Amino acid sequence: MLTGFQDLLAAAHQQAEPQRLLLTFARAGLPDAATTDQRERFDAREGGTLSPVLCVDKAAADIADFAALVEESARTGMEWDIVFVTSLSGRAGVAPSEDEAAQPLRFMVNAINNGRVAEFAAFDRLGNMLQFS
Repeated sequence: MLTGFQDLLAAAHQQAEPQRLLLTFARAGLPDAATTDQRERFDAREGGTLSPVLCVDKAAADIADFAALVEESARTGMEWDIVFVTSLSGRAGVAPSEDEAAQPLRFMVNAINNGRVAEFAAFDRLGNMLQFS
């Protein structure tokens, strides 16, 4: 059972095959013509829209911890509220390459744009796991 990003990172390191993590950073917001109800739900952190602003793939071994990931993302200048994560497993002891991760990463961004966020692990800026209903 995952409770935070560090649990996910530890689980990735324990897999039989090397893992490449796919990460999509998203910004929470409101639709252009938000209703009063939508604004209230957003203010209560129960609604709104999620827009991907940055995506990257990294070998699990290349991520020291969540703080390092946050620091690296800050250098991009992109503001984000949630990071979505999934992984690709290697084969025969070889981690997936960046090229092998490109298409699944595009699919991930499209899924988030289409509201299919429950397919991925999600974490807030502190590395706490989020759940969507």
